[in-house]
Amino acid sequence: MGKQFSSILPEHKEFIQRQHMFFVGSAPLSKTGHVNLSPKGYDSFRILSDHEVAYLDLSGSGNETSAHLIENGRVTIMFCAFEGEPSVLRLYGTGTVVLPDTERWNELYPLFDPLPGARQIIVIDVHMVQDSCGFAVPFMTFTSEREKLKDVCIQMGEKGIKKYAYEKNLESIDGLPTAFALNKSSMN
Repeated sequence: MGKQFSSILPEHKEFIQRQHMFFVGSAPLSKTGHVNLSPKGYDSFRILSDHEVAYLDLSGSGNETSAHLIENGRVTIMFCAFEGEPSVLRLYGTGTVVLPDTERWNELYPLFDPLPGARQIIVIDVHMVQDSCGFAVPFMTFTSEREKLKDVCIQMGEKGIKKYAYEKNLESIDGLPTAFALNKSSMN
């Protein structure tokens, strides 16, 4: 049976910092809308306080989380232990999207190692932490990060990435607007 906590405890923080990847879950309000579950890698996750976390979101083919957060704010982060003792840790909260060239971006971005293709930062106000056994999660050994996304983003360049975001990441697959759609003026 999972245990619930009202904040991120030191043992949760230590567990999170050992993980090589995490998953982001979000959904639109419409019952016919598509639930999104997205794996994230690289060193892109930061714990800002006992109740606030953030991750550096990189360019990709979709931008579902941004659209869902704008519509309803609901988001869940999940970490799984693929090595060592079994455990699953979920952070439930309300998220916001922080775009480049904003005051909040300038405050948060220095907390991350620069990664090619950084398109936005997702900040989450965590209202509940839940841990569970993870007994059925398989063992998997981390070998290395994939370099493909970094290579593609370097090849595209900063202007190419921005252009891609404002052409391909304006709405969710259900037609909900993303932060880029609501902030087209920052394209220039």
